[in-house]
Amino acid sequence: MVDKLVPNDPRVKHHTTTLPSGHTYHYLEALPSSGTPAATVVLIHGFPDLSFGWRHQIPFLTSLSLRVIVPDMLGYGLSSAPSPIPPYSYKSLSTDLASLIQLVSPSHPIILGGHDWGGAIVWRLALRHPALILGVFSICTPYNAPNSQGYIPKKVLIDQFLPNFAYQLQFEDPTLENKIQAAGRDGIRKFLNILYGSKDSKTGKGHFVANVGIDLSLFDEGVKVEKSELLSEEELEFYVDQYERNGVHAPMNYYRTWDVNYEEEKADLVKEGKSKVEVPGMILTATRDTALPPKMADNMEQFFPRGLIKREVEANHWATWENPEEVNKAIGEFVGELLKGRAKEFKASI
Repeated sequence: MVDKLVPNDPRVKHHTTTLPSGHTYHYLEALPSSGTPAATVVLIHGFPDLSFGWRHQIPFLTSLSLRVIVPDMLGYGLSSAPSPIPPYSYKSLSTDLASLIQLVSPSHPIILGGHDWGGAIVWRLALRHPALILGVFSICTPYNAPNSQGYIPKKVLIDQFLPNFAYQLQFEDPTLENKIQAAGRDGIRKFLNILYGSKDSKTGKGHFVANVGIDLSLFDEGVKVEKSELLSEEELEFYVDQYERNGVHAPMNYYRTWDVNYEEEKADLVKEGKSKVEVPGMILTATRDTALPPKMADNMEQFFPRGLIKREVEANHWATWENPEEVNKAIGEFVGELLKGRAKEFKASI
């Protein structure tokens, strides 16, 4: 049984800081039980999640004599939740996180990890600010280089190449958001359960289908959605409490950044020819992830001149919760290699 945090766990400290952007970030800090930390690890969550999403990893990492910093990302939990879309772009979030890293670890580079949207963000952060980072890993989310081929509408890309991203068209549209909000706390609970793997009690099939989205009738009054098996009732209620504070508009904004990401990266990363991540990396895919299937990580090695480690775990998209033993083992091995000072000697492995 993997040790994990509980809501309001006394083993973590809570901090709040306002960054140069004006955005306020809440973050968790966990320290080893004794001695000087060997390094600082910064973990970035995805959608729909919170800093608490790393509850199975934080105690494990502190047991390795590591200090762990985990923010509620912009739009989530106790952090700022601006309504406009641009603050949620890769560039804007990378700037915020670079500021946070310089605040929490001003003298030493950190080890950076992410899951889901957090995975996409940590790749961009490492691309833009490699001097701040000793090594970077992503769970489930592959690296995609900045688009130098010209603008492609998201729907065209989905229709032609990525049907598993069709749900994103529903998530960026206000209809789903409005349906959730109209159903109040129960709507938030239903939405979280659905995304966390709730299954139809009659068919045994999940309510979330990557190449379709979510049946909106599930949010109608009187329609029951079973609780996800991946988290306890206490954990679920903690999530609902946090999401009830600001609703789902800000988290949904991450799915609305397609155009602003293209324009911003065209103006600097593409113009400067920056596509390679100049720090050692690891991608950990999940065998049953229907939104981000392992095949999407093919051919990533060409963008990691200092080496990319590839690992795979038997799990669905919520690998950090469903199979924390194997996830933690992979993270621990990657961190161990980094701390042995062998980062420059990393060789791509599959």
